[in-house]
Amino acid sequence: MTSAAQGGEKLVGIVLVSHSASVAASVAELATGLAGGGTTAPVAPAGGIEGGGLGTSAELVSAAAAAVDRGAGVAILTDLGSAVLTVKALLAEGDELPAGTRLVDAPFVEGAVAAVVTASAGADLAAVEAAASEAYTYRKV
Repeated sequence: MTSAAQGGEKLVGIVLVSHSASVAASVAELATGLAGGGTTAPVAPAGGIEGGGLGTSAELVSAAAAAVDRGAGVAILTDLGSAVLTVKALLAEGDELPAGTRLVDAPFVEGAVAAVVTASAGADLAAVEAAASEAYTYRKV
């Protein structure tokens, strides 16, 4: 997990939810590494289940969201189906995630990089969501 600058700047937090702890952690490492030097938005992986198995844990997602919340909102990106369902259930409960938490429809890796770079530049939650979602249009060939 990375943290915001010492100056107290409010940055959007990013949570990366994967069925695999190592995938979530690796994507977080990649995204923060590509965000460059200076202030980096707070990022937390929430992968796998307690005990290290594959799956999605509501408790891990909630803890990660709380850890990255700096008052500017939290963007959550997910990998596959049940991760999406877990986050939707937490949002529906209303008190399990910080206020201003949003599930972002974006490709996991490219969206994470775009979200972290944009949040690290000080953009608001809507701009972070837009940048991550725009990653669907990235062409590789």
